[in-house]
Amino acid sequence: MAERVLMTGNDAVGEGAIRAGCDCYYGYPITPQNELTAYMAAHMLARGRVFIQAESELAAVSMVFGSAAAGKRAMTTSSSPGISLKQEGISYLAGCKLPAVIVNIQRGGPGLGNIAPSQADYFQAVKGGGHGDYHQIVLAPDSVQEMHDLTVLAFELADRYRTPVMLLADGRLGQMMEPLVLRAAPPPAVPPKPWALTGAAGRAPNSIRSLYLQEGRLEQLNLELQETYREIASREVRFEERCVDDADILLVAYGTCARIAKGVINRGRADGLKLGLFRPVSLWPFPYDRLKALAGRVRAILVVEMSAGQMLEDVRLAVAERVPVAFEGRLGGEVPTESDILKHVRGLFAQTQTRNLEPEP
Repeated sequence: MAERVLMTGNDAVGEGAIRAGCDCYYGYPITPQNELTAYMAAHMLARGRVFIQAESELAAVSMVFGSAAAGKRAMTTSSSPGISLKQEGISYLAGCKLPAVIVNIQRGGPGLGNIAPSQADYFQAVKGGGHGDYHQIVLAPDSVQEMHDLTVLAFELADRYRTPVMLLADGRLGQMMEPLVLRAAPPPAVPPKPWALTGAAGRAPNSIRSLYLQEGRLEQLNLELQETYREIASREVRFEERCVDDADILLVAYGTCARIAKGVINRGRADGLKLGLFRPVSLWPFPYDRLKALAGRVRAILVVEMSAGQMLEDVRLAVAERVPVAFEGRLGGEVPTESDILKHVRGLFAQTQTRNLEPEP
């Protein structure tokens, strides 16, 4: 039976982690994600699970490393500057093939910035903020419901591919409150982890490391990782489409900006403007193929972000100049408005009225 509750996005992430079987949570305070840490403090210990407020962000991600190596479902959360401090640990997790969940409730930057919502950590998340040739799966919710549901999914994907998974949200999604449907579900089936460091009684010892000094051994590890990333890219692409079948202008946005874009579509269509929305849910792997297929069916694409234009680069890679790509963005914790986006959309309609559309592939 489902239960309908009113919950903030931060709390929804915490509840999702608990329901996903998170064994260990390690965090360090930073706004605007502090409610998430408080939620875990209140609920993990009551369930006999591990909660530690670490002495630093580096300590927190290192604790995640140790718990993941022991086969536990482990998680850390922070906000932009704190995630920057965790990058070394994330690279180690990827290099050691360890499953873990990292949550970034983004705030304005660079530097300490402010505590307002932002999407300026896209490059850091999807291009690999740490050193080496690695990826992490990146999931981008746009509602309190998805804050919960994608957290559950993050733990499943982390174990399935033995990789870190990041939930990339922002301060507005973390702080906002919406109805959330909590569905009754059996305890999660955590897959066997024969590679884990659980004591070697009765078996050969396991070894988990990312330092390889033998000639060719590190390249072999990297080739194994790349094969995993190709499998992820072929199986785990996620996106949402809205009103794309007859759209003349396609908005591309994720997270909070996608919520705003949905309002723009409603207002625009009420005025006779055929607008559609393409929302990447997996930022890595990015849905290149689907966006490329849509590009030849519209007059223009407008990318909306709370940044100087970071996902914009992946959109341009996807469409390969098949269609004009414009950008609407706000910086430093400011949020685009429906009116500003709609004004930009009207300008695009005026500029592209004579563009001949290609036949649908």
